Amino acid sequence: MQVVKEYVQRWYESGLDPDEYICHGKQGNLVDLEESATGKRRTVLTFCTNDVLGLVQNQAVQQAAIDAIWQYGTSNSSCSVLSGRIDLHRQLEEEISAFKHLPHTQLFLNAWMAMQALMDAFCHLAIPVPNFQHTRETLILTDVLNHGCIVSAVANAGTRSGKLFGHSPRVRVRAYRHCDMEDFARKLQRYARPDDRILVVSDAVFSMDGDVAPLPDMIDIMSHYEGSTLVMDEAHASGALGATGRGIYEHFGILPQHAIERGVIPLIMTTFSKFAASAGAAISSHVSELKPLLNVSPTSIGTISLPAPTTAAALESIRQVRQHPEMVQRLQDNTKYLRSRLIEHEFEVIGETNVLPVLLPPDLNPKVFARQLMTEHGLWVSPIWFIAKPRLRVTSNAIHTYEEMDRLVAGMSAVRDAMYKPTTISA
Repeated sequence: MQVVKEYVQRWYESGLDPDEYICHGKQGNLVDLEESATGKRRTVLTFCTNDVLGLVQNQAVQQAAIDAIWQYGTSNSSCSVLSGRIDLHRQLEEEISAFKHLPHTQLFLNAWMAMQALMDAFCHLAIPVPNFQHTRETLILTDVLNHGCIVSAVANAGTRSGKLFGHSPRVRVRAYRHCDMEDFARKLQRYARPDDRILVVSDAVFSMDGDVAPLPDMIDIMSHYEGSTLVMDEAHASGALGATGRGIYEHFGILPQHAIERGVIPLIMTTFSKFAASAGAAISSHVSELKPLLNVSPTSIGTISLPAPTTAAALESIRQVRQHPEMVQRLQDNTKYLRSRLIEHEFEVIGETNVLPVLLPPDLNPKVFARQLMTEHGLWVSPIWFIAKPRLRVTSNAIHTYEEMDRLVAGMSAVRDAMYKPTTISA
């Protein structure tokens, strides 16, 4: 552990450690927050939550979780394939399938497990089956800015959840430049072999840049490789993109059926920690045979199923979204308003969604900026300085008011003016 001790000590000395906070309660976007290092408490206005539709404190969602505890308890105490499957799981899977227009859905505890399960199922199937030989290699293409759950899964795609299986053919992974369709097409042409099984994986909305994958172009290119599979991670797209929040397909005015008709197999990963006021994930497909493989993947069969209150909260949240699409419109209106106000005040805002990355001048430390924003103005945003180009990661949601957004812009402007002293060249 000496290496760990020395590394962390140098980490602290370099100022790379994040500021840590503990939440004691929430009311709307107001959070009762404790600073871990000092114990100081304050009430702050948050712009760093992924509760994009404000459903975490929705009474119907809360009541659904409470009712599920009374009916099923706090845990199912087993994996789904053994004795841990409950009726709420079936209801949630059916609700997601209807929401995403793909009829077969499998639940998981989180996105990391869902993505690894998909790699296991797609690349390595399950167990040796008499009179069946799996000989075709898999080529995986992944956007260089994909989320960590995708990066981790594709990095481990050559094995089945860390176990080496002699009967599994080789898996080859190649990255393409971010949303660069020329590079994407070039990589497919260069690396795809005639008998390859092709799997392309992309975020729908990129969590650090807030931009949207060029889905129609991806389908066009992949249509030349009939039977290729396209996975869209809709963690930040569900509830945020499209007129009714159904995600990237609705955003571009198409259905997954469009991909199917072009010879491309669409898969969608839905997560519940953003729009669905809960935790967990799901993978949906029109291929019924994929579901049993996902169900017996090591990440499914070795872990308890999604707990009842978590399942119920996600289920009721999706029902709320389907019943009240005006929530999605409020989110999109708020995003446009906040983006325009930040730009008016000469902040460099990238992306096009409710994830609003604000790039700062290179001599401004995002962590110091965010700390001053909190201590002096009671505003909470996420500073990013070690996993992407330094920035403030601002998120808007459906329950922010114009007054709250104006308060954020005013606070950010004040901190910038106090911290940033541009150099001038005298004549």
